[in-house]
Parts: sequence; C-alpha cells; structure tokens
Amino acid sequence: MPALSLVALVSLVSTVFAKQLDGHPPQQQHRHWAPICSGNPTNQIRGCDRYGCGNFGADRHSGKEKHIHTGVDVICRDGATVYAPFSGQLSGPIRFFHNGNAIDDGVQIRGSGNKSSNFDFTIVGYCVKLVCIHPIRYHGHINRGQQLGRMLPMQKVFPGIISHIHVENCDHSDPTHLLTPDVPPLPQQNSDRWATVCAGNPTNEIRGCDKYGCGYYGAPRRNGKGKHRAVDVICADGATVYAPFSGQLSGPVKFFHNGNAIDDGVQIRGSGFCVKLLCIHPIRYNGAISKGQVLGKMLPMQRVFPGITSHIHIENCDRSDPTSNLERGKGQRE
Repeated sequence: MPALSLVALVSLVSTVFAKQLDGHPPQQQHRHWAPICSGNPTNQIRGCDRYGCGNFGADRHSGKEKHIHTGVDVICRDGATVYAPFSGQLSGPIRFFHNGNAIDDGVQIRGSGNKSSNFDFTIVGYCVKLVCIHPIRYHGHINRGQQLGRMLPMQKVFPGIISHIHVENCDHSDPTHLLTPDVPPLPQQNSDRWATVCAGNPTNEIRGCDKYGCGYYGAPRRNGKGKHRAVDVICADGATVYAPFSGQLSGPVKFFHNGNAIDDGVQIRGSGFCVKLLCIHPIRYNGAISKGQVLGKMLPMQRVFPGITSHIHIENCDRSDPTSNLERGKGQRE
C-alpha cells in the first residue's frame, strides 16, 4: 500500500475512533465508579465495628494468622439493590466463604467500556469482584449503573455488623480512589422539607421493623411505655450527620441517662422548627448552624443494640410527628 494511502487510512481510522469515543466514551473517562448500592450514593466505606474495619489494608485475623484486608467494604443495607460500578463482562459465581452460608455469593466484572458498532473492541481497564450479593445473572454484558442484583442478608451471618458489599480488585490493588464520587451530592436544600440528615440516606428513609421494634411515628414500644413519639432515620454507625434546617444548637441531650455508647445528642431550634437528634455526637452543643452543614457523626448503635437497624432518633420538641418534614418516609407501615 502506498505510504500516502496508509497515512490517509490511519487518519480516517483516527477520526472515526475519536467520534466513537465522543458518542460512546470508555469508562476510563469516568474518573470514578458509579454508586453500587441504593441508599449509599457516595459509596461510603464501612468504618469499624466489633468484627473489624472496612478500609483497604485493615487488619484481619484468621485463627492465629494475621492478614490485611485486600478489598473495601461499601456500606449496603441487607436487601438493597446493587448496581454495576462500570460496564463489562460478568463471570461467576464468586464464593468467598466456601461454606454455603447466606451471603456466600458474588460476581466478577471485567471491562470498563462499550463495544463499538463499527469496530470490534472493548476498552478494558477494570476487573473487580463484588461479594455478599446475589447477582441477577452470572454471565453476559452489563452497563455502568445497570441493576446488578441485591445485597444478601449479612445480619443473619454476622449480627450487628455494618452490612456491606465486599469490593475487591482482581489484582488485590486498592479500589478506594475509584469509589469516591467526583462531586459528593450535597444535602437537600429544599426549603419546604428538611435536608438529608445522614450521609448514605439521601431520602431520610425511616427505619422499618427489626427485633427491637419499629421506627415510624406512633409505633408501639415493647417496654409498655406507650408509643414512639419520634421517627428513626436510618444511619450507619460512624456516618456523617447534617443539620436538617438552620437554627441554634443546645445540649447535650441525653436519652438513656446511663452513659452508654449512644447516649448523646443535640437540639436545634430555628426556621420555625425545634427538634432533638439523638444517638449522634455533635461537633458542638451551642451556636448557630446552617441547613445541610455537618452536625456531627452517628454513634455506634450496634454496640448497644446488636442487629438493630442503626438510626438517628428524631423527635420534635413538642413531640408532634416530624415525618412530613422528611423528604420521603419509607418504612412507615410496610
């Protein structure tokens, strides 16, 4: 082939290839993976609980041997929908425990791009195993953000653990930087409703029912002390807590009065509201705070009530129902 024709062909291929990338950009152009669990839009990583910590490199103990954690644990509520972090080919099943327990399932995804209609190529960049989930299938192609499956019942196997998806790169490298979103979603600023109060729960979803009771307003209490005059907004232990509206802080507010690990909280009064947020540790107990500003962190509820759905107890100062001020009150009477 003449040199001029070869140059022209290369130029043509380059032009077409560039257009393909414009129309079907490879996943490497996404600097970060998509959210992988509903209710956790920032891919928040599990902190520490009595079973260990969820960060890459955390200590692991198996009998007398000591290992390090070669994955990351992304917080995910039992039964939650799981999504593909990037586009690629599925393979599996992946067994982690090899004992057939209730969470011994998973799948591998390899790839990160789209096949071109004009050229038979796939941009390959990632290979990851997602464990403790049940995928909708073990083979075939899946797209970034497409439903992958559901979270398995981790509380059945490890009561009190922070339920999570184990995310492990196939080469055992650290995937943490890929899980962090480009711009974390801001808490809601809708003036008609309160802002998101807990990272990982953008809809202020209310705790359903567990062995300790139910989280909706008016739920009966087993101890015979009447009805629940508050709502319990789901919040993972250690998660960041935000101010639902602007106002003045006062506290501390004690609920249990026994000095346990979650006996802390704060009151906010302003914007026409007055509310107590309990089972959190605020960054301060006095002064002004703005709607959506960091208020503190969720305390380790699993230490006190193993297996409960960890939550912030939100109580209006006049003990009226605050549900309507939350964006969506899922879990009320389901």
